[in-house]
Amino acid sequence: MRQAHRPSRFLALVATAVASALLAACGAAPGINAPADVANRVRTINPYGGDPAQEGAPKDGGTLLLGMDREIVSFDPTVQNANQAASAIYDYLLKLGPKGEIEPYIARSMDTSDGGLTWRMALTPGVRFSDGTPFDAEAVITNTQRHIDKVSSPAHQLTERIESMRAVDPTTVEFRLTEPTGDFASGFAQPFSTGSLAFVVSPAALAKYGDDIGKHPVGAGPFTFVDWVRDNRLVMAKNPDYWQQGLPHLDGLEFRPLPDTESRWASIVNGDVDVVFGGYIVELSRAMADPNLTTYYATANGAEWVYFNFARPPFDDHRMREAVIRAINVNALSVSQYDNQLQPAKSVFGDDSPYHDPAASDAWPAFDPERAKQLVDEYRASGGNPDFTFKTSNAPNRVAFGEFIQAQMAAIGINVQLQFYDLAQFSSAVVQSNDFQLTSWVGGPWESPYPAVHRLFRTDGPGNYGKYSNPRMDELLDQALNAADPAERARIYQQVDLLANQDLVLGWYSRGYLSTIAKPDVKGIVRYVSRDMFYATVWLDR
Repeated sequence: MRQAHRPSRFLALVATAVASALLAACGAAPGINAPADVANRVRTINPYGGDPAQEGAPKDGGTLLLGMDREIVSFDPTVQNANQAASAIYDYLLKLGPKGEIEPYIARSMDTSDGGLTWRMALTPGVRFSDGTPFDAEAVITNTQRHIDKVSSPAHQLTERIESMRAVDPTTVEFRLTEPTGDFASGFAQPFSTGSLAFVVSPAALAKYGDDIGKHPVGAGPFTFVDWVRDNRLVMAKNPDYWQQGLPHLDGLEFRPLPDTESRWASIVNGDVDVVFGGYIVELSRAMADPNLTTYYATANGAEWVYFNFARPPFDDHRMREAVIRAINVNALSVSQYDNQLQPAKSVFGDDSPYHDPAASDAWPAFDPERAKQLVDEYRASGGNPDFTFKTSNAPNRVAFGEFIQAQMAAIGINVQLQFYDLAQFSSAVVQSNDFQLTSWVGGPWESPYPAVHRLFRTDGPGNYGKYSNPRMDELLDQALNAADPAERARIYQQVDLLANQDLVLGWYSRGYLSTIAKPDVKGIVRYVSRDMFYATVWLDR
């Protein structure tokens, strides 16, 4: 249901008061491109899991209880949804290293001998699905073909250059592409929720369950599906025929959907669950201050941002995009809504990323409400109407953010109408339908710029909800995807980073806060910065 919200003079006064306090305390009010002058607890810590050398010898047995931040939609890899349990059943074909490098997993290797036009994937021999059928080259081809055939699959984009596939032998798959693609292999290592070719479903199960496979997953992962009571619990048991000898350590997993942030936090503190997947700054900040919890988090790439609709006024005009960015006081936002722990973002890549160009940060508009007012006045004088509607979900933190935006824009002479939607309607009817002028979003973090950055910035990118289009950007993204040399690829992405900030494609304001929070007796965690886990190595020190 949509809810409208009129401008609040009270909120404008509150925002002004917060900004004034910051001015008095710091001597200046840093904006969207400057770090807050506060003692931050929130920082990168254990980004890829624990240190085995410090954790001791693993123990076998026990059931791990995990609190998810949402209910799972489906276990079908061709259905878009955030599924924090899928990798326990399927496992990954390949793994991404901290810098996006490809590492072996079920696939021992994936190589090209002709500059990226032809790729060969070598599978670990003897791997079987939990139904006893072989995990072979034909299984990989069958699953990849599903993504090719289903345009709505979140991984369909990863298959668009595949011209043909063939099983060279039972453990070797050959992919022939339409053009050289240096980063093709990373598509087989992506997390489930971002769209991935990494997760292989038993072809026998696909034949048996058909479109109902999302409720009956069968894979070759460390655990097998037992029972699923929606909005209650998901139960898995140890796979006795798992392909990695001696693993998994646990007897089972039980996932519980805990979408309410406070309930999720109470569950980990009280010991009702062993692990929670944190989604917001509130729980991350608390966890980092709690000596009785272990936190896994990385600022990494990706961020929280606002989408500008390039296809509609007023944000088809560069001046208005710049005005909004210059009007947002990130320090005030941190104080009012982020427990004074906000990690500012000023580009798609983190500052320590090899893909980040410092020039992109230099190009980012600084907080400057006076300049923002001038830009608004110029736009109005040219015949434009700077007022707009801001649409977002009706989650309490998004409502508060909408009200903050409303107050900040009022200070530079823009009247903002707020409209709130339930999450499902917001995602489909607003964002994916391009029915907005300005809206908010959370994306990332991620290890590899492909496919995430391509989805955001390409003219035809499935995540380009603002309808941004620049032929030069498309050219750079194609060059990055084609590049066989990682160093060359990094240099091209640095150009992407700079161009995105020059064009003001998105309104960055904060890094994301996806975290994994665990009781200290949970050991052996291996994860991506997106929170997606490799469950085989987890054990309980009890």
